[in-house]
Amino acid sequence: MMMFLFGLIMLIPLSFLNLFWLIQWFFFILTFLFILNYSGFYQIFSISYFLGMDMLSYSLILLSFWICSLMILASMKLYQNNEYYGLFIFVLIFLLLSLYLTFSSLNLFNFYLFFEISLIPTLILIIGWGYQPERLEAGIYLLFYTLFMSLPMMIMIFYLSEKLYVTSFSFLNMNLNMFFMFLCVNLVFFVKIPMFFLHLWLPKAHVEAPVSGSMILAGIMLKLGGYGLLRFMILFKYFLLNLNIFFIIISLIGGFFVSLICIRQSDMKSLIAYSSVSHMSLVLAGIMTLNYWGLWGALMMMLAHGLCSSGLFCLANIMYERIHSRSLYLNKGLLNIMPNLSLLWFLLISSNMAAPPSLNLMSEIMLINSIVSFSILSMLFLSLMSFFSAVYSLFLYSYSQHGMYYSGFYMFYSGFMREYLLLMLHWLPLNFLFLKMEFLVQWI
Repeated sequence: MMMFLFGLIMLIPLSFLNLFWLIQWFFFILTFLFILNYSGFYQIFSISYFLGMDMLSYSLILLSFWICSLMILASMKLYQNNEYYGLFIFVLIFLLLSLYLTFSSLNLFNFYLFFEISLIPTLILIIGWGYQPERLEAGIYLLFYTLFMSLPMMIMIFYLSEKLYVTSFSFLNMNLNMFFMFLCVNLVFFVKIPMFFLHLWLPKAHVEAPVSGSMILAGIMLKLGGYGLLRFMILFKYFLLNLNIFFIIISLIGGFFVSLICIRQSDMKSLIAYSSVSHMSLVLAGIMTLNYWGLWGALMMMLAHGLCSSGLFCLANIMYERIHSRSLYLNKGLLNIMPNLSLLWFLLISSNMAAPPSLNLMSEIMLINSIVSFSILSMLFLSLMSFFSAVYSLFLYSYSQHGMYYSGFYMFYSGFMREYLLLMLHWLPLNFLFLKMEFLVQWI
């Protein structure tokens, strides 16, 4: 574990040496080295100092490495325009360091510390390289939502360390049965995931963020909430049996309402951001069923959503760089102009609506099994969510690819090899990971 940590630290001096693409190569090399580091055990492995991994941590760290590598590939415009790209790479390395330490920490306080630190580089990305003046408001939303909800969690960590005399995840064997304690620990995760009613920061942050900011928000930041819920669930395992039905109801009804909101969006980025809320509400409902199908379905949905949503934000940005608008009223008739890119639109949107053979389908089957086994009544809202997921995905595809194209397209230029590579590196893992399901099947 420490070798990857030191590898990332040693990349920091290189970030200011005009080595934009070399850093990206190093990121990819670290990613593949990390894949080779996999050990087939299902308990905690690769323990060194205060770091260690299990299957949950391993898969999310791998997703972090992959998305951060692709963020550099997506930010070519920033490099061409010389917009402080040395600082951009530094922020990116710092962000990856904090995410790596968050997911691999075996200590409660270290987890909390790096969980909060990961907010700072995300905020710098949004405020520093965002597109509109409203990015300041979006940054403040993100900061205050997260900080206000996370301070009670720090107090609860101090309380646990006083009661247990230790802050290691391995010794979390208390049974807490107070609603106040439950909220103190988990409110920050509900904000991060984000749960319906606490999701208002997400569309704002996505719409104002640069492409790299949107990719990291959709790809990794929302997964911090799911990861935290799964880690701290053991403290409330008996108490939650009486409470989880309320969170499942909020998630399913909220996911349905957000799906309806998606159909009314005219901004492509806003539509993809709201679809993230809909998908992650299904993850939250799966976690709250408290069974293995829900746990592994939630993990797979987090991985699938991280790749799929990040790829869709890349596609929206590719259009924005050419047309300088994200409006669906101007982004029309793209099938006439860039038919090869329309194929990638189709592939990623079909994955977003859980078409086979994507990982989204596999995870939705597991989550639906889990939630229906909890209550047969949930079938109503599950079927509505699945249906409207297909509706807004087809709405986005048909509106952007068909119709009369905008007359201002005479300055339009074709796609670059870099962009096709970027999109295929999202789509290929998303649609071929289901071939390695035996890693999870042994658990269930």
